[in-house]
Amino acid sequence: MSEFRAYYEKEVVARLMETFQYKNRMQVPKLSKIVLNMGLGEAIHNIKVLDSAVEELKVISGQQPVITRAKKSIAAFKLRTGMPIGCMVTLRKDRMYDFFNKLVNVALPRVRDFRGVPGRAMDGHGNYSLGIKEHIIFPEIDYDRIDKIKGMNITIITTAQTDEEGKELLRLLGMPFRN
Repeated sequence: MSEFRAYYEKEVVARLMETFQYKNRMQVPKLSKIVLNMGLGEAIHNIKVLDSAVEELKVISGQQPVITRAKKSIAAFKLRTGMPIGCMVTLRKDRMYDFFNKLVNVALPRVRDFRGVPGRAMDGHGNYSLGIKEHIIFPEIDYDRIDKIKGMNITIITTAQTDEEGKELLRLLGMPFRN
């Protein structure tokens, strides 16, 4: 078990049980999975962009990404059904906790003019979505070897029933929300 997961089991579960008055430890919300997604519109014209994005996402997550394909044709964007337009990774268990720890304690503080993440990005079911404009905030990415700065979406799925529970879980795990 990773250190961060052990911290969740010992510290966070106890605080959440105290705060929300859960009767059973199994009612306490936890992280279910983290999905990293890179959408690359320019992959339509230049397939090499997609190859570099897959490699960079593989280095960031420690897991092989899946190439996502277009579901519909859009003539205005010269997009056809089945064309590769992005890549994604789903992290679970120890890799998920390790990535969350790296995101909160290493990557987010490296964002320029960082004042915290917005607290309103909850979806109503306790899940949180975060957009990152520059993927170079992760320490594994070598700045000299990248061809283009790419953005990514990070979705943190929890087992919380409400936004309040999900936000408190993330806050206790160290997510730096704005005041």
